[in-house]
Amino acid sequence: MSEIVTLLATWSAALLEAIGVAVMTLIAVYALGHAVVRLLRREDSDAVFRDVRQRVGKGILLGLEFLIAADIIHIIAIEWTLEAIGVLAIIVLIRAFLSFTLELELNGRWPWQRADG
Repeated sequence: MSEIVTLLATWSAALLEAIGVAVMTLIAVYALGHAVVRLLRREDSDAVFRDVRQRVGKGILLGLEFLIAADIIHIIAIEWTLEAIGVLAIIVLIRAFLSFTLELELNGRWPWQRADG
């Protein structure tokens, strides 16, 4: 039974990693393509730039969530050692820091702050 769980966890983690990378890549490509179309229509370049930053930033945030889930599954189900848990903690802290700073950069407020305040 343990081999089945390990195999399932390995495939699940790999799938989530692939989804995370694909989400970031596809959203970035879409944002750039959308920006090129808007620039060809002679829209305001500053507005287009802000829109691309918003879209790519949100894509990175979403992709990071998938990557964090993959790391958690991998460490908890496959590589349950004190060293691996320490590495996971550092990875989650770094990615959480990136998520928080991207949220601040994109929305001008921390995730726990209300939009109207």
